[in-house]
Amino acid sequence: MTYEVLLSLAIFAFVSSVTPGPNNLMVLASGANFGFRRTVPHMAGITAGFLIMLMLVGLGLAQVFVSYPVLKTALRVISVVYMLYLAWKIATAAAPVEGLQKKHPMTFMQAVIFQWVNPKAWAMGLTAMTVYAPSQEIRVIGIVALTFGVVNLPSVCSWAYLGQKMQIILTNPTRLRMFNICMALLLVGSLYSVLV
Repeated sequence: MTYEVLLSLAIFAFVSSVTPGPNNLMVLASGANFGFRRTVPHMAGITAGFLIMLMLVGLGLAQVFVSYPVLKTALRVISVVYMLYLAWKIATAAAPVEGLQKKHPMTFMQAVIFQWVNPKAWAMGLTAMTVYAPSQEIRVIGIVALTFGVVNLPSVCSWAYLGQKMQIILTNPTRLRMFNICMALLLVGSLYSVLV
């Protein structure tokens, strides 16, 4: 992989990782509701889950969806239903004083598994491997995955940090409720590209 291609890959990884999407909106909400430290397993799970997905897509998983289009449709339906469920959970999250003991942020494994129903993760993974690793060489797939790993974790961390900083203005339960409802609506809005 040439320097120019690697630079192009790094830019693609950064732009696709840092822009709003289901993962970033969820860690923003988690940072606001639970703080940065309690969101760390969620962020680590996003990065690990996406890297696993990326490697498997690069090794040929994408061909399964080409061979069996019904699986792609099933994945789309499961993704939409699960994202709507998560949006509902975010919208109805209790304020910390009301329910911090009962509520908890997404765990590492939940975030790993979530990548498999995250439409943006699929789009990023399929595009990255199609454009930057079309030969399916293990070394090139590894470079693509490593590049995303280096870029992805700081990107999601910045969203969680922003959420934590927003706690200052979200001390009022009404403002926190409105914030959570807005995050839920944005999460539902992120499904537009899947549904159209």
